[in-house]
Amino acid sequence: MQTAPNVSPAEIARFDSLAARWWDPDGESRPLHDLNPVRAAYIAGRVDLRDAKVADVGCGGGLLSEALTRAGARVTGVDLGEKVIEIARLHLHESHLSVDYRVLSSAELADAEPESFDAVCCMELIEHVPDPAALVNDLAAMLKPGGRLFMSTINRTPAAFGAAILGAEYVMRMLPRGTHHYAQFLKPSELGRLLRHAGLELEDVSGLGYNPLNRKAWLSKVTAINYVLSARKPA
Repeated sequence: MQTAPNVSPAEIARFDSLAARWWDPDGESRPLHDLNPVRAAYIAGRVDLRDAKVADVGCGGGLLSEALTRAGARVTGVDLGEKVIEIARLHLHESHLSVDYRVLSSAELADAEPESFDAVCCMELIEHVPDPAALVNDLAAMLKPGGRLFMSTINRTPAAFGAAILGAEYVMRMLPRGTHHYAQFLKPSELGRLLRHAGLELEDVSGLGYNPLNRKAWLSKVTAINYVLSARKPA
């Protein structure tokens, strides 16, 4: 059991500072709005979401949580940012959906509800935590046997450095400077190894294409920048 949350206080503060504008499709969370339908469709294509119990770990303001709920899932969204969870809860008054939002760490959820979820989603979080292996172990522990884990993150390549840091943070200023740190990016092979060590079977790795000019996002065979993956816990 972890004795301290697997979190950087600076990262929590950074994302809490964006909370009030999380649901603004033209604000700092604009890329998340644009990528969210593709991520939700990727998940829905690999697991039956009707009445499925789903955990959204690092849920932020609830973009993916609400999309999965609309698809029929019973979603628990957890995040350590108190302000983003507050915004997520407030938005439910507008969307008229029901999501169980909690200010909770991945380790705490894994301890409270082991092997309880049909699917676990963890999007754009692993590159922000101090101990990626611990996070993956937590996510695996939450899954029922036969359940699926979905993750998305950024590859550690020169192309990703150019797009996610130089392009997004410095040139186009879509994200605040310092949002990403290149050394914390994981290659698919590295993340795949963490998944295997946690007892999961990697099923798919797909690239996530994104054009910030026309705001189009799509699945791709090219994983050089952003990628999404699916892994399964053996039954």
